[in-house]
Amino acid sequence: MTAPFLIESLLDPRRYPHPVDRVELLETHISWVLLAGEFAYKIKKPVRLPFLDYSTRDKRRACCDAELRLNRRYARDLYLDLVDFDGEPAVRMRRFDEAARLDHVCRRGELTPGQLSGLARTLSAFHQAAAVAPPASRFGTARTVEAYVQANFDETAALLEHERPRLARLRAWSQQEFERRRGLIERRRMEGRVRECHGDLHLGNLVLLDGQVTPFDCIEFNEDFRWIDVASELAFTWLDLIEHGKPGYACWLLNEWLVWSGDFSALGVLRYYAVYRAMVRAKVAALRGAAAEAGDYLALGETLAAPPAPRLCITFGVSGSGKTTVSRAQLLADVHASTIRIRSDVERKRLFELEADARSGGTIYTAEASARTYGRLATLAQGALADGWSVIVDATFLRRSERAAFRALAQATGVPFAILACDAPPAELRRRILARAGDASEADAAVLEHQLAEREALGADELTASL
Repeated sequence: MTAPFLIESLLDPRRYPHPVDRVELLETHISWVLLAGEFAYKIKKPVRLPFLDYSTRDKRRACCDAELRLNRRYARDLYLDLVDFDGEPAVRMRRFDEAARLDHVCRRGELTPGQLSGLARTLSAFHQAAAVAPPASRFGTARTVEAYVQANFDETAALLEHERPRLARLRAWSQQEFERRRGLIERRRMEGRVRECHGDLHLGNLVLLDGQVTPFDCIEFNEDFRWIDVASELAFTWLDLIEHGKPGYACWLLNEWLVWSGDFSALGVLRYYAVYRAMVRAKVAALRGAAAEAGDYLALGETLAAPPAPRLCITFGVSGSGKTTVSRAQLLADVHASTIRIRSDVERKRLFELEADARSGGTIYTAEASARTYGRLATLAQGALADGWSVIVDATFLRRSERAAFRALAQATGVPFAILACDAPPAELRRRILARAGDASEADAAVLEHQLAEREALGADELTASL
């Protein structure tokens, strides 16, 4: 679309009430963005598409109001206010360095696990505070979800006729997976997991501001794209990290989100939503005429639909022996982004309604609390394995009976079992315990000495499963 007279006039720096040396125009298929001095002004195009309606000034103003309200939920310092240019509404934003967008950061190899940990905590807090879909609404129902998935396949098949056999296979997988997960989709909705989310949470809509990853540019123009299961929201970012060649980081993001959200039932639907997101991207690429790119997304969807067989691994070692460090390395090295780590220190606190980084003062470390904790670890591990995820259970497992229970779980589930044994010289263990800061574990020197005295060494039968 040729820029109308208003946009042409706004390229003049003198049109702005603040210092502007030059104005840069960015254009998408639905908006113009004018970069002027320290601000950015977003003006919606007068267009009407199947998924949005900006055809009148009143509708554009309503969408500007919604964009400001919705994005200020997590980017208050970025989204400032609404302004008018000759009666045309515009969202005024604080300008940021485009190089700080997470897709650019990732491509430069500068994205870090710590940044993703912060994002995971931000998303968990945002999802917990977001509005819950009204029970009588259509949002997030199994019927609505299935309709969007099937419609996307229909539209993509019309665009990629040479890919119809592969699309048919992916459609068949999606239908089968939907039938398998239909009850879970509805149950999660009844539990309040369908919320007013961001709706478009790929790396290009995340930016590093003051060292923190901040979401921006959420979906304001279509409620159905925004009122979704939080698992569908996370699936987009998880998928995008994989597509950017960072499956280990995708695995890390998912695990950190689980630490703060505790939403383990999301594992049952995450792959289904991720394949749907991949198919949407394939369609968008096809609409742009990028057939090769669309094919890459179909291939990614096939990969996600066929994860490796799950396995169960437990750790063994006293506090400070490196269990969490070694299991962290395994998550970051997972080329399939398909491993879930379940930490006893985190889940113990969750049982007592404490955040992962809260301090309990030692009151939650009784024998009864430990028995409950190991029971919870087993329940979560069994669920994740059933959903097709490999599991690392990060706990001390100092007693043979505790290890035997999880070996039996692996046998009952029909998955391989391994023990990740960790150790270090006593002096090094003590040094690590004293140096700890910001970790979920509350073990101190006294706890360590007790563990050293009580641990039961691996038996000969266990050594065969030891890594």
